[in-house]
Amino acid sequence: MGIPEKIKAIQDEMGRTQVNKATEHHLGLLRAKIAKLKREQETKSKKGSVSDGFDVRRAGDATVVLIGLPSVGKSTLLNKLTSAKSSVAAFQFTTLTVVPGMMNYRGAKIQILDLPGIIKGASTGKGLGKRVLSVARNADLVLLVLDVFQPYHEDVLVTELANIGIRLNQKPPNIIIEQSNIGGISIAQQVKLTKISEKLLKDILHVYGITSARVVIREDVESDQIVDFLSGSKTYANSLTLINKIDLVDDEFLNDLKSKIKSEFITISADSNKNLDILKEKIYEKLRFMRIYMKPKGGETDFKEPLIAREGSTVLDICNKLHRNMKKQFRHGMVWGKSVKFGGQRVGINHVLEDEDVLTIIKTREM
Repeated sequence: MGIPEKIKAIQDEMGRTQVNKATEHHLGLLRAKIAKLKREQETKSKKGSVSDGFDVRRAGDATVVLIGLPSVGKSTLLNKLTSAKSSVAAFQFTTLTVVPGMMNYRGAKIQILDLPGIIKGASTGKGLGKRVLSVARNADLVLLVLDVFQPYHEDVLVTELANIGIRLNQKPPNIIIEQSNIGGISIAQQVKLTKISEKLLKDILHVYGITSARVVIREDVESDQIVDFLSGSKTYANSLTLINKIDLVDDEFLNDLKSKIKSEFITISADSNKNLDILKEKIYEKLRFMRIYMKPKGGETDFKEPLIAREGSTVLDICNKLHRNMKKQFRHGMVWGKSVKFGGQRVGINHVLEDEDVLTIIKTREM
């Protein structure tokens, strides 16, 4: 029996099983088995795959993708935010490959990718399906673009992304699993587990071949989160919902619409440039950029063109941005700003910087 047949058999069994307290354990195990099989299936399908316009090299300081159903205005939005020339037409599937553009904002270079419109069932291969959604795996921010007349399609987009392992606006479960050769499975709970039993947790670990390990649970987790963690194939991405074409409706329609949408969103009109400045600022904010000012040894600080980095970046990250060989020549750094106790403090390569820090890199050859 092949992998697709095994998955189908388990799905059929789940369909026959009533959902209640008594079957929670059994269903949790079946979901774990399906996730493991799907991971094996994905690994096999990646072998021998070819590029067809969906492999885009990352550029700039961050990458943002536009995800939406056909004809919601993604191409128009890309053209307005960047200097790209993505095709625009009043019919579906105008964009058939990934179209990149670069948005320059507050010193940051933000790569924006216009993806072909997806449809319900895309995660199973319908339309351009998995190839489109897979691009979002490497994005720093996902923009869900909706037509003002079809806001309910947000659920379709979130579901299709979840089906290929992209979790929007979630964080990986706060757990640690340290495998060992003997001793069985010991579980240390730093919080009380209410969503999963210890027995189900151990049984799920057994599905993934883990029979001896120390498990530290730091938050109340569900069985699906444990499966996500073990499969190692899940991506966690921030997202923002955009309601486009608001120039076609009146204020009353818009106010009624706002009361129905629960997620964070911005209303825009790509055609008439409405609220695009607000969108640019929100993208910048969501990407959690910080500005690092470089100061050459013995020289003046360059406050005109800061180096753009992501929040939590270290001196090593800055070295890698400047030149791939910089870390080999690194001796120490000197920092002025919020991340140090005093100006000009000497720091190592793993020092975590903060917004508007001033950094001097001292190279070994300057000794």
